[in-house]
Amino acid sequence: MAQDVLCEVHNCSYWKNGNKCGADQIYVVSHTGNHADDSYETDCKTFEPKLS
Repeated sequence: MAQDVLCEVHNCSYWKNGNKCGADQIYVVSHTGNHADDSYETDCKTFEPKLS
C-alpha cells in the first residue's frame, strides 16, 4: 500500500504542505465503469473543497 499520496489540489480540505493528502482513505472512481485506460478517465471522490 502507498505510504504517501500526493495531491496538487490546494483547495481540497485534505491538502497538506508538500502536496500530501491528509485523508484517512482515498476513493478513486472511473468515468467508464469498472475499467480505466488512463488517469484522465478517473476522479478522486475523496475531494472536499476547503472552506475559507
